[in-house]
This record gives sequence, structure tokens and C-alpha cells, in this order.
Amino acid sequence: MSDSVSATSATPAPAAPLSDKVREALAVSLRGCAELLPEADWVKKLQRSEATGQPLRIKLGLDPTAPDIHLGHTVVLNKMRQLQDLGHRVIFLIGDFTSLIGDPSGRNSTRPPLTKEQIEANAQTYYKQASLVLDPSKTEIRYNSEWCDQLGARGMIQLAAKYTLARLLERDDFTKRYQANVPISMHELLYPLMQGYDSVALKSDLELGGTDQKFNLLVGRALQAEYGQEAQCVLTMPLLEGLDGVEKMSKSKNNYIGITEPANSMFAKVLSISDTQMWKWFTLLSFRSEGEIAGLKAEVEAGRNPKEAKVLLAKEITARFHDAAAAEAAEQDFNNRAKGGIPDDLPEVSLSGAPMAIGALLKAANLVASGSEGLRMVEQGGVRIDGAVVSDKALKVGAGTMVVQVGKRKFARVTLA
Repeated sequence: MSDSVSATSATPAPAAPLSDKVREALAVSLRGCAELLPEADWVKKLQRSEATGQPLRIKLGLDPTAPDIHLGHTVVLNKMRQLQDLGHRVIFLIGDFTSLIGDPSGRNSTRPPLTKEQIEANAQTYYKQASLVLDPSKTEIRYNSEWCDQLGARGMIQLAAKYTLARLLERDDFTKRYQANVPISMHELLYPLMQGYDSVALKSDLELGGTDQKFNLLVGRALQAEYGQEAQCVLTMPLLEGLDGVEKMSKSKNNYIGITEPANSMFAKVLSISDTQMWKWFTLLSFRSEGEIAGLKAEVEAGRNPKEAKVLLAKEITARFHDAAAAEAAEQDFNNRAKGGIPDDLPEVSLSGAPMAIGALLKAANLVASGSEGLRMVEQGGVRIDGAVVSDKALKVGAGTMVVQVGKRKFARVTLA
């Protein structure tokens, strides 16, 4: 059974014609999104906001289970920024309480909770990085321990009474684990309830999340109704495929771009994606208008080199997390490398143990993950020392200072003693 918590509303779609402002806000909301539920209710909220001048409350909850953000995480943050730029109130919710439970989303086993110290450290780093996308001056930061800690045993029982076990077990990962006799701990069943209760505490009008969060977001909508509040709408964003164009962007898959990566690395990695994948990235990661993107796509279809469009995307993303000058320098560095040139910002590595086997040297210089990978690169003609291709896997490198290159992008100035 799918994650099928009801998103229906008895309220009919508004009959009044939409103003230009509401049409724009709806278009911004729908851009690149997977689902907006229920759309008619969201339109009503937008109309009310326009009539009253009262901004809507847009909630994004994040459990700080890892300290670093990659571009995949920014898909939802970009949507938050777009809604923020329309004048609505963004609430960046740190799930410090729910992190103690651990969200089982997409997992077939329980996940060990983090310590309070780990959560606090991750939360600080996470928000600092998220602020590279969001406007900090227009962002409300909240921690769900504010209201969750106050619930106590009595409050938890009262909250649990507002939802049934049958509905919780409709969640895909719970269903599969239950049918496969894989243990589900009681604390995991509390996670969707606690995330839903956040929406009650914050009186949110709209909650955002990835498609894998749809069930939890709809629980929040249901609980708001149980507490006599106007139910929030739910907007889910697709999961961004990584550099391989297949798997979801993930550090564990090593197909990610971290938003704190050096500008040169970030620029080069964006340029490595496929011409087809580029358009999805434009929709989800660029702040260019849909009209501009459609125009670029038409030019490419008419014969313009797709790399030129990809360079625009790479420069925009690099400038966002660094600055325009860094993006320009990253483009120059990429072009220099493409011509076989040596980049200006070579990492300096000092090693001892000469003469050193070429595989061991490449690994020690952090140019490959292992000595065996280094030997494979030698075999493939992908290793150069001072511009000369290394073809001998048995090479012992003598003492001295040299520029070592692996592939097109990895360089180091190595001093071997």
C-alpha cells in the first residue's frame, strides 16, 4: 500500500478570478514540484494573503543527522527562497527532538539516534550552509524541542490518540518491514506523529519536503484538523539525481556536489552532468525564470552548443555558493585544464619515503582512493608527472618536487623526500 494519507478537502476551488499576483505565486509554487496538495486550498490561502497583507507561514523541517549539505538538499531550500522572495514567512525548523528518534524514511531497519551534542553541532553547520540559499533576515529559526519537550507522557498519549496504527502502517517502509518480519521499534512509529505535531505548534500554512517525506507531511495536515486548525497544504519536490544521472544525489554514492566544495571543483562537476540531465537541474537549481530556461533550450535545439548552456548553469551555481569572481576564475581554470594546462591553485603535498612506488605515491597524495586504483589509472594512461605520461606500473618515484596529475582534473605539487 502506498503512502496514502488523505489530502482531500471539502472546500471547493475558489470561483473568483485569480489576480496576477496570485497567478505568479501559484506558478512559482508549481515550478519543478512533484505534487502540491490540495492545489485549490493553496490558491485560497494565497488569495487570503493578498487580501489581508498577512504572509503565509512556510515550514521546512530538517533533522540535522549530517553536518554538510549537498546540491540535492538545496532543491527544497530553493523553493523556500522563491516563496520567501514573494513575501511569505519561512520557518526553518531544526528537528533536534525528532533527531533523537531518527526518521526511518526509506530504511528497512532502525536507525540509531544521535546524541544531543551531535545534533547541536550539526544543526549549527546546517543552518549556516542553508543561509547560502535562504535570506537569513527573513527566516525564522525554530527547534522542535521547544514544544516536544513540554508534551510529557500525558501529552504524548493524547497525541497518539489522534492517529491510528492502521494509518501509520500505510507508510511504505513500515508496510514492507512489517510484511518481511523486520523489526519496527515503537519509537519509530512516533516519528510521523511528532513531525506532524510540529505543524500544529507552528500553525503552518504550507510544509515542504522531498517526495520521500509525503506521508509525514500529510500526517501534519491530518493532525492540524484534529486540533481544530486550518490544515496546511503540502508541496513535495523531486529527489535530484546525482552526477551519475541515475541514483539520488548522495555522499554514500559519491555522486554529489557539496555546497562548501571549492569553486573549481563545483564548476567542473556541474559541467560533467549529461546534456539531458542539465534541464532538470536548471528547473530545480537555477533561479532563472522558466521563460529564460525555455529560451535556452530552444536555442540548443536549434543548434547552439549545449555546453554553453551548461556553463551558464555551472557559473550560476558556483557564484551562489562563492561569488561571481570565483565562478569566472573556475571557468578559466576548467578551460586551462581542458587544454592540458596546470591550474594555479595546486594543493601542496609533502611526503617521505623516496623512492616510492607510483601507486603508493598517488594514494598518499590523495589523488586516488587506493594504490590499486592508482595502478589502474597508470594502466589507462591517466597519470602524468611533470606533464609526461607514466606507463610503468612498477615505477619507483625518486626524491624531488613534481606536479602529479591523475585524469583531467586532479593535480598536486608533490615534494618527496
